[in-house]
Amino acid sequence: MTASGLSTAADRDRKPTAIDETHLGRMTLGDRRLEREVLEIFLRQTAIMLERIMSAQPALAAAAAHTLLGSARGIGAWRVARAAERLEHAAGGEGSPADVEDAVAELKAASLEASAAIGARLTVLLAELARER
Repeated sequence: MTASGLSTAADRDRKPTAIDETHLGRMTLGDRRLEREVLEIFLRQTAIMLERIMSAQPALAAAAAHTLLGSARGIGAWRVARAAERLEHAAGGEGSPADVEDAVAELKAASLEASAAIGARLTVLLAELARER
């Protein structure tokens, strides 16, 4: 097995984090202030989209899930992205009402996990930014 094969196997065995900080760093070009802003926006948008999903007809729930899917991919919240994609398909006519309900529950759980990770990350970022002043 090659070294690259070993790292791939190690990557598969490692439990993925709620937020892919490497991806987030690339997307924000390593700018800590931009990272903070993007994470704060994601938190607000997630709350808004989940509220819409909970009270929407299936087509609108699918559209809100699609919006959240793009945002989650942008910051490396891969579990949220997968759950949003699942809901988008289920609510878009590819699933039963039970599938939609399960997908909503999965999205809520993934979003809570990501929100907790973001809260912890923001605490670190704010402390770092305060020290820079």
